[in-house]
Amino acid sequence: MNLLHQAKDFTEEPLHRLAAVPLPLKGRLMEGILQYSSAAFLTGNRTNQKIKEMKNHMALPVVAVVGRPNVGKSTLFNKLIGQRLSIVEDTPGVTRDRIYAKGEWRNRSFMLVDTGGIETVTDDVILKQMRRQAELAIERADVIVLVTDVRCGVTADDSAVASMLQKSGKPVVLAVNKCDSIGEPPMELYEFYNLGIGDPFPISAAHGHGTGDMLDAVYDLLPPEDQLEDDEDAIHVAIIGKPNVGKSSLVNRIAGEERAIVSNVAGTTRDATDTTVENEDGKFVLIDTAGIRKKARVTERIEHYSVLRAYMAVDRADVCLILIDATEGFTEQDSKVAGYAHEQGKASIIVVNKWDLIEKDNTTMKEFEEKLQRDFSFMSYAPFVFISAKTGQRVPKLFAKIREVYEQNAMRISTGMLNDVLAYATTRVQPPSDKGRRLKIYYMTQASTKPPTFVIFVNRADLFHFSYQRYIENQIRSTFGLTGTPVRFVVRERARDEK
Repeated sequence: MNLLHQAKDFTEEPLHRLAAVPLPLKGRLMEGILQYSSAAFLTGNRTNQKIKEMKNHMALPVVAVVGRPNVGKSTLFNKLIGQRLSIVEDTPGVTRDRIYAKGEWRNRSFMLVDTGGIETVTDDVILKQMRRQAELAIERADVIVLVTDVRCGVTADDSAVASMLQKSGKPVVLAVNKCDSIGEPPMELYEFYNLGIGDPFPISAAHGHGTGDMLDAVYDLLPPEDQLEDDEDAIHVAIIGKPNVGKSSLVNRIAGEERAIVSNVAGTTRDATDTTVENEDGKFVLIDTAGIRKKARVTERIEHYSVLRAYMAVDRADVCLILIDATEGFTEQDSKVAGYAHEQGKASIIVVNKWDLIEKDNTTMKEFEEKLQRDFSFMSYAPFVFISAKTGQRVPKLFAKIREVYEQNAMRISTGMLNDVLAYATTRVQPPSDKGRRLKIYYMTQASTKPPTFVIFVNRADLFHFSYQRYIENQIRSTFGLTGTPVRFVVRERARDEK
């Protein structure tokens, strides 16, 4: 790794930051700044160039699985992707939001979307919103799979959904589920021709019977590959926090649509959902998650699956937005949520939502931030952003901060520069000693990124106390930034030179 990446932050921010850099490093950094500036002049801004390149990639077509409640959509979804991603219960209305997962058939990949059941006529608020989510999925889909139940026959809701799909103009594949017997299809199958959307495909989502023929039909209806764009280079952002803190409201504010169900009832969002957003800061995939609750309060099996899925969302995210309710302040559960992101080494931003509801004076934000810094002392590296998802206050500023912490989480520092910092730090504060034996630090190198992980070689690992590790970490952060990302140390002991 050359000096270009090291100097990047110093060229894109005011150079007064150099004042805080230890003297031995100033010469090397100035050299890097000159190299980076020259490269930037010749090639242009790298971030903007990358955004332009994104548009030239290919994206996956979208296949939406729709139908009335409890016909087996989620069971089919899980069967097609080969894992239990979608919540499956016997209770109608379990799947509420859209769930996305990658599927593949005949060497063609696609994004499969599970949706909540469509209730055509209902006064229930949640069911109305579920219908809206299904409609949004239909709008975004390239191919639609309508799932029906052979045991129930054609119902009024089936006819209404089929009519909705016909009006959409999207290609539709009709899957008649629960045809569990092998052999000739049941006579009840032919009733589904009355829906007027083509040949029905008898399938068994539970056992997988007939899904191959159904997928062949889907394959034939997929758009040509050269018509699509790709999301692979996007930054994946998990929005996490305890229930009813405003996660879905934030997604909706950013996306400018009713992308996720929003309700004042805690725990409305049960499944992790994805929303792609592109702006001047780049391309982002927002992962809205179910609120992470204390285990003692997770009483329903459904709720249990949702908690696991929230953690899964963190696992596949590049950056975590940890939402805090400004009206409630810091809670123990906020600590648990943030702690999981920290343990996974994710770049993180602490986002204080509902700031519009707080009575403020000139010192309110400063005092609030100082208190949160004490509360989140275990992740002191995380920046704070105060927003209102409801009014949009400071929401646009989130993207620049997300990109910043993402790049910091992926930063790689050359061994030479690390050891310059190490030499300066050990000269300034002597390593600890015990019974006349002093810790010797031979050298340090970076082993990996996401998060930045450093291997330190010493003579006595037992002498390398946590407090001195923290001191070395602070010296690295003061030199290179590493804002918003945890740092890992791996201590390796060389052959002891003292007996």
